[in-house]
Amino acid sequence: MLDRIQWFGHGSFSINTTPRIYINPRRIPRTEEPADIILLSHHHHDHFSPADVEKLAGTHTLIMGNERVARELSRCTVLLPWQSVSFGRVCIKAVPAYSPKDSRHPREDGGLGFVISVNFYDIYYAGDTQMIPEMAQIHPDIALLPIDGRGTLNVSEAAEVARHMRPRWVIPYNWGSNVSGANRIDAQRLTHEVNGASEVIMPGAALASAV
Repeated sequence: MLDRIQWFGHGSFSINTTPRIYINPRRIPRTEEPADIILLSHHHHDHFSPADVEKLAGTHTLIMGNERVARELSRCTVLLPWQSVSFGRVCIKAVPAYSPKDSRHPREDGGLGFVISVNFYDIYYAGDTQMIPEMAQIHPDIALLPIDGRGTLNVSEAAEVARHMRPRWVIPYNWGSNVSGANRIDAQRLTHEVNGASEVIMPGAALASAV
């Protein structure tokens, strides 16, 4: 399953399965095949790019996000925390994402993460979040976790989340771009701090430098 997950830098991913899923597309190369599903976690500009959504969206693309995002995209279906939707063999559950100790991602903004169940794997995309009690209900096979500490998990906190969730694999994001404040060394530190609880997978440096 790992070979189906592609990182485009910062907080932007695709899951290249059937259906094809994009999460927070930003500075994405144009593709001949439109996305089947586009997931948008929150309205901040470094994760929400209407131009990239338009680039990827076809007639039948399902676009889903929180209420703040839906105000700016007429085609966006609103997802509420803990709401689940199914699309073919895929089940997507929206989960809370917020920062109890930082004003950048207040709970009332309704930020989201996602648990994507596809091909017998549960993939957790945390969104922009700090450590929150709701994480105790999430037990993924693959965890995509921010590490920049800008109102989100820092490296040590991401490692603690991994040690509690115990996913088989962890992929760090929100690093390597001019908006993240974290770099490749920070991402590599995660391997040491997870201390064998999960395997940390480093996304490609070429993609990071392109952001």
